[in-house]
Amino acid sequence: MQILSVSSLKGGVGKTSVTMGLASAALHNGVKTLVIDLDPHADATTGLSVSRGAGREAGQLLREARRANIAEHTVRSGWIDLLPEELQRDATLDVVVGSALSSTFDRPDIRPRDMKRLKTLLHGLSGYDLVLVDCPPSLSGLTRIAWAASHQVLLVAEPSLFSVAGTERTMRAIRLFSNEFAPQLTQAGVVVNRARADSAEHEYRLLEMERLYLDKLMLPVLEENSSWQQIQGAAYPVHQWPGDQVRDMAQSFDELLKQLVPAKALNG
Repeated sequence: MQILSVSSLKGGVGKTSVTMGLASAALHNGVKTLVIDLDPHADATTGLSVSRGAGREAGQLLREARRANIAEHTVRSGWIDLLPEELQRDATLDVVVGSALSSTFDRPDIRPRDMKRLKTLLHGLSGYDLVLVDCPPSLSGLTRIAWAASHQVLLVAEPSLFSVAGTERTMRAIRLFSNEFAPQLTQAGVVVNRARADSAEHEYRLLEMERLYLDKLMLPVLEENSSWQQIQGAAYPVHQWPGDQVRDMAQSFDELLKQLVPAKALNG
């Protein structure tokens, strides 16, 4: 089971969008997936078509980490109901719902023992190929809790000056955190989101990212798509959205997923 934190230091770069795109690709490719929504805004919970009142939410589970069984509190994503009927029975996309209660743990001075709470919850969990943890856009307590439990961190950036600088700082923070608290943790890479082919600034920043991140820059780059907000507003998986205008975006998420999970997990 691969545990992957999706993170960024800067808000507004589409971190949750990337989490949802990967979840859609996982569902499309038969990868049994659990999404843990650690962002207090709980946008991933909404986007995955789950009621915020369903299930015991992430903050409560973290509080009860030593006695809670996380498998008893996952909620089935409504995306499964959008699949053809013959595929629904074998599909797995579950969610640990988020809410503002998680912010209790989002402190800059979080104690080392509290950082182990998600790791404790996930210990012994089975039945999934992939766990995606949607982190808040900060390096405070919830992100550290996620990193302590994860095998890899996937960073999301956009081709802008502030995002490039923030991603550099986050990469350094991952190395320091791994050395001190989580020796199993590595960087999966950097996904560039919302790139525009007609922007000279974006072209310049992409070249800068290639120089700075080297082999950590993941391809393909995710291009800006005018349909994305409509897809998220409808709480729909991109792979099930009708029309040709999002086909390339869905294929891009398929390609990224192949680089993040073992080949044996794809298509069951």
